[in-house]
Amino acid sequence: MATWIVLGLIVLIGLYLVYIYNDLVRKRQMVREGWSGIDVQLKRRSDLIPNLVEAVKGYATHERAALEAVTEMRARAAGVDRNDVAGRAQAEGMLSQALGKLFAVAEAYPDLKASANFRELQSSLESVEDALQMARRYYNGAVRALNVVVESFPSNLVAGRFGFTQEEYFEIEDPADRAVPKVSF
Repeated sequence: MATWIVLGLIVLIGLYLVYIYNDLVRKRQMVREGWSGIDVQLKRRSDLIPNLVEAVKGYATHERAALEAVTEMRARAAGVDRNDVAGRAQAEGMLSQALGKLFAVAEAYPDLKASANFRELQSSLESVEDALQMARRYYNGAVRALNVVVESFPSNLVAGRFGFTQEEYFEIEDPADRAVPKVSF
């Protein structure tokens, strides 16, 4: 009888370890899916930028610095390894800052702001930014779920044995992006 109890416990422990392993695999796949979503949105944004730069060029020919900054940051972001989460986050943050400066330049040109092409590009970019924000939240949630399981006992024993590691969050690197804006009346 004791042999059957011990055998039953071994089977239960084995099934629990299989469950933990499968849970780790599921969470790792969710992280990969989340990263893929971010990558797709970053590509969509990158594809819109040349059209936006061309639209602004026609109106703001002497605003070369803003245009060159956007082009340079886009090239830099494209050059970062697809799987380098921290590097991509930093490069994309710098690109977002350059785009913000470009839109600030556009504010000085009423004809540009009134251009249907520019408004359409700006609207498309805003929708991509919204989708990108949702993709980042999904990714960071999937990373959090995986990291909790990788660190928690007893799943950390299975994770360590099978090479599951913590993933990096897609975070804002520039402290200025986190700063609370000053409002004065």
